[in-house]
Amino acid sequence: MTVGELIERTARRFAAAGLAYGHGTDNARDEAAWLVLRGLALPFDADLEREPSPAELQRIERLVERRISERVPVAYLLKEAWLAGHSFYVDERVIVPRSHIAELLREPFLARRSVARLLDLCTGSGCVAILAARAFPSAQVDAADISPPALAVARKNVARHRLGRRVRVHQSDLFGGLSGARYDLILTNPPYVSMRAMAELPAEYRHEPRLALAGGRDGLDSVARILAAAPLHLAPGGLLICEVGDAKAAVERRFARLQLGWPKPEVFSFESARTASARRTPPSRAKGAR
Repeated sequence: MTVGELIERTARRFAAAGLAYGHGTDNARDEAAWLVLRGLALPFDADLEREPSPAELQRIERLVERRISERVPVAYLLKEAWLAGHSFYVDERVIVPRSHIAELLREPFLARRSVARLLDLCTGSGCVAILAARAFPSAQVDAADISPPALAVARKNVARHRLGRRVRVHQSDLFGGLSGARYDLILTNPPYVSMRAMAELPAEYRHEPRLALAGGRDGLDSVARILAAAPLHLAPGGLLICEVGDAKAAVERRFARLQLGWPKPEVFSFESARTASARRTPPSRAKGAR
């Protein structure tokens, strides 16, 4: 059996098993390719005509069985996730990286900003903090999370990406442990899953830490706290970027009095009146922030 044939057989088994996706792939074929190729320590552009050894086939079979019977996401099985073309270590102490903010870091409205201090709030595995450090090579980056187990994973990733001099990891309940620091850019992917949605999550998502997902009745408990405190932590001209998944309508209802921009349907931007005034930029003309 070749690697290509093994991928196709695995994809058929995944499709028949009715798995849920969303932790790096959105279909059975891509999920199978990820598990087989990386399970064999092969690159994604590997020769599909290669024939795995009997020991390698046994290893893949064990992984496939766990993916199907236990509904464990592939990222946890392999202890590896990919975001924006970069590999990160993950395990069940953190959610699997899939933030839309990673895509925004390449957009002009962010890439052209002058950023000396940056905060990744609710950092989890540290992936967004690391990507932001790469996007803003002159910035000092703080990566904060309330969970000590998650921070252990973040530290591991910071070390693997050799960014220990620029990315500092902090235990903090949102802004609580940051000693009044101010930032030019705050990125955050907080818990935002509503109580009803939490009850309906597929089994794959129940392997992720509840603390990183559950956002209260409407999913916006942490978002409300972040928006309330953000003006005290934004430097003049500073910007907050916050991911909320499919909660855009709920955000607009609950925070109707705020001027929020939506650079993506899943992500809003916020600039406090005080910092916007410091820039003397009319809200209606602030590029990418309205």
